[in-house]
Amino acid sequence: MATAGAQLDSEKFSCSICLDLLKDPVAVPCGHSYCSNCINRHWDGPNEGSYSCPQCRKRFSRRPNLKKNILLAELVEDLKKTRLQAAAADLCSAGPEDVSCDVCPGRKLKAIKSCRVCLASYCEEHLQPHYQAAPLKKHQLVEPSRNLQDNICSRHDEVMKIFCRTDQQCICYLCTMDQHRGHETVPAAAERMEKQKEVEASRLNIQQRIQQREKEVELLQQQVEAINASADEAVEHSKESFTQMIRLIQKRSGEVKQQLRSQQQTAVSGVKELKEKLQQETVQLKRKDVQLEQLSHTEDHQQFLHSYPSVSALSEPTHSSSIHPAPLTYFKDVATAVAESRETIQDILRETGTNVSPRDTGELLLPQAQPETREDFLQYSLQIHLDPNTAHRKLVLTDRNRKVTLTSVERSYSDHPERFTTCRQVLSRESLTGRRYWEVKWRRGGGVIAVTYKNISRSGSNRECIFGSNDKSWALHSGLDRFTFHRNDTVTPVPGPLSSRVGVYLDHTAGILSFYSVSGTMTLLHRVQTSFTQPLHAGVLVLGSAEFIKPQ
Repeated sequence: MATAGAQLDSEKFSCSICLDLLKDPVAVPCGHSYCSNCINRHWDGPNEGSYSCPQCRKRFSRRPNLKKNILLAELVEDLKKTRLQAAAADLCSAGPEDVSCDVCPGRKLKAIKSCRVCLASYCEEHLQPHYQAAPLKKHQLVEPSRNLQDNICSRHDEVMKIFCRTDQQCICYLCTMDQHRGHETVPAAAERMEKQKEVEASRLNIQQRIQQREKEVELLQQQVEAINASADEAVEHSKESFTQMIRLIQKRSGEVKQQLRSQQQTAVSGVKELKEKLQQETVQLKRKDVQLEQLSHTEDHQQFLHSYPSVSALSEPTHSSSIHPAPLTYFKDVATAVAESRETIQDILRETGTNVSPRDTGELLLPQAQPETREDFLQYSLQIHLDPNTAHRKLVLTDRNRKVTLTSVERSYSDHPERFTTCRQVLSRESLTGRRYWEVKWRRGGGVIAVTYKNISRSGSNRECIFGSNDKSWALHSGLDRFTFHRNDTVTPVPGPLSSRVGVYLDHTAGILSFYSVSGTMTLLHRVQTSFTQPLHAGVLVLGSAEFIKPQ
């Protein structure tokens, strides 16, 4: 009732021009009152020279002389004081989130302190005895707390002023004679002092680390600026560098070919020369064998002995070491060296973030058309594996981390800085660049299929971490009867056939991201043309379960 009366009075003492409480109230001849400034500005307006009351429209031949209404001004001041007192009372009243005074009868005021001895909370008025009475001055006052009863021993109903170091818990003095007999105990205040020293040491360490991190952040910012400048320069020269690299490879290819042919000719000539030599030696040996056979049939001993020295003498044989596979080894070594060079170039490209496969190297040299048929997409197919370190604790990963299922009970996953703690999501283990295609099949319920930068928030508000609600992710939401595309909290309806199987195609270099409904044929649902600045990861948010399958 008092509040209603205050509102009624406020309306009575309000200026009909500014609709606020009257300030320096004055009355016009017709009896209506206004703020002095309001009525003067009204009469000084475009209709200057025409003076009338804004409420009753009564006209005056001359501009009235205005005098302050003293009685009305006093009433307005009283009303202001009443409103301030009511506001102050409301401000001091305890709300649902506040700790209320345990002494206040009726309407409870906010407590400003709690007493750990009295185990009660007091407003400013009822706290005064603790500042005035000598016995109460010794009590320990703390910030208002709802947990004062936590200081009472549940077994003995006594204040717990002792700390048991053996069991690492607070106890009362009776506990030292009971279940904590023989334990190492100290006053809680003494233990607090020890722990306080540790806290101060920890804070000092933290502050030092903060200073160090701030310096490191500043250095990193300088590195960012240096990286940007270097990257801009590299972009300008990259095309020329690749062109030169191609020319060098082509030149070296011709040189290697010429070396191989030259070595081939040398090796073949050597083998042919050795072959002819061996053939000649074979003919001579056959002739010598015939002579020896004829000698062996000679009956005349003197003739046999006379002919034997000349017939039995053999020419020096060709050494077997002249026959070796060295030329073949040379060719294999050259082929291996070329293959290793190719792998080395591939590794360099992969380590610098290009991450292309041998079939993709052509894309570095000449842009290729985007895939059109399913066979075109399948050449970029990839089996996605989910990263357990990113999974929300209500998600279960099975089938070698290819299937994810939502449960009602949190799993006992270890703490990890990359784990989603707010949104029931999970990221792929694979980092995605170049051209990639993968598919997701819903087993139960719907959900969200997304690609995202790895630095998406893992906690905080939904807008910060949920797929499609920020500028770090792109997401296709599968509902009960339709698809929608989400990007930076903007929702786009997606026409197209609903399917439990969705294909995702990514061309990171070209900045293309496409979603397809897969059901016998592939139907384009939504395509994005943008510019990706970091490697991407596949992600999924499930309402039931989903499985990443390798397209076939």
